[in-house]
Amino acid sequence: MEHTNRPHVPPTLLPRKEGIRLKRSLLIKPMMNEYYPTVTHGDGIYLFDNTGKKYIDGCSGAVTASIGHTNPEIIAAMYEQANKVSFVYRSQFTSEPAEELANKLNSLLNAKEDYWSFFVNSGSEAVETAMKIAIQHWQEKGNYRKNKILSRWISYHGITIGALSLSGHVKRRERFVHILEDYPVVSPVYCYRCPFNQKYPDCQLSCANDLETAIERAGADQIAAFIAEPIVGAAGGAITPPDGYYQKIREICDRHHILFIADEVMTGLGRTGKMFGLDHWGVRADIMALGKGVSAGYTPIAAALASEKVMEPILNGSNSIMSGHTLSANPQSTATALAVINFIEKSKLVENVQENGEYLLQKLQALAANSQIIGDVRGKGLMIGIEFVSDVKTKQPFSSGVQITKKIVDQARDKGLLVYPASAGKEGAQGDAVIISPPFIITKQEIDDLVAVLKETIEAVQNELVG
Repeated sequence: MEHTNRPHVPPTLLPRKEGIRLKRSLLIKPMMNEYYPTVTHGDGIYLFDNTGKKYIDGCSGAVTASIGHTNPEIIAAMYEQANKVSFVYRSQFTSEPAEELANKLNSLLNAKEDYWSFFVNSGSEAVETAMKIAIQHWQEKGNYRKNKILSRWISYHGITIGALSLSGHVKRRERFVHILEDYPVVSPVYCYRCPFNQKYPDCQLSCANDLETAIERAGADQIAAFIAEPIVGAAGGAITPPDGYYQKIREICDRHHILFIADEVMTGLGRTGKMFGLDHWGVRADIMALGKGVSAGYTPIAAALASEKVMEPILNGSNSIMSGHTLSANPQSTATALAVINFIEKSKLVENVQENGEYLLQKLQALAANSQIIGDVRGKGLMIGIEFVSDVKTKQPFSSGVQITKKIVDQARDKGLLVYPASAGKEGAQGDAVIISPPFIITKQEIDDLVAVLKETIEAVQNELVG
């Protein structure tokens, strides 16, 4: 695809119409002094802007649009539900779509016990709800001391205050650290940059054992739960644990009577080549947070799922979860999510993700082998991270002023490819990475096209830096 030189257009200006003065845009964008194309429509793995430019959606937006854009089956399901009823308040009604979606999610887990669903609007809300359920579980058992949640550094769980308190994402915490809880205390599972300077498997999973250390320091009687992303997303560029890690985490939590919360907002519903990220390790969490892929971006919806074990004291006690949002479990969103999940199952897209994910990983590893700035390629399924370094042998990151991630993202976009920016490096604050996470429907030919544009992008940035 040809490189397009995009003019820098102040985003505060709208196009001039004859006889009308330029007007300010009052939309708060991620960076208000930068240019953003105006999207007009999508089709499968592609998006189009108002100049007619075509983009490969190489990251599903924000690791969200898992089944691609303008899927006719989903649009039909949304239209059908809108002709019935779109909104009811959860304290006044339930609805068939909400009930069916809860049953569907429970069946997908295929667990020995039932999981209950609490529907919300975003991944951040799902994580906050998971936190509240974990603490309420112990309160309903008469234990008011267990109210602390442990989390890892180099993690991201959401932008609301509770979810941000859990997040070990230095950059996203820094503005608000004075009002956040100090929940991140556990070392990350980051084999490329092991915080213990060890190698797997000789390390004997020191990163997992660090949870035990954190529990001993805080006191198990104070801790309600431990939360982790099965594969770290925005904070670490698809950092993927080795075999045995989550098995050990599960054992430590059980031994200390601590609930395990899995933040599957990015990894859930097929993204990694399994229905849930933790399935790769054969482990089941007590509480799960789902988001992004639940509706594949067709409508805002997310969910916190709690096991029967977690729910039992609540059902026998207050009989109510102390949480709620106005749009929770609305029929329009739940019907859309149900249609998305049914489409994924019917089309065998999880199997497609596994197969094409292996193909994409091989292609990206081959690209890395001939690159002077790619330090690591990692991930599972169609959630692959690429970490960039100034020296491949020493793993030395680029200085922050070079802005490698931004250069890659911007140049890829100019060439017609969308990739997702991520953090990386020591403390997840001194490095650069992107995530490649195209829709599940991508074909091998389209993967070849994606990698070709990415190769051209990386070579252009590399030549700019090292000649």
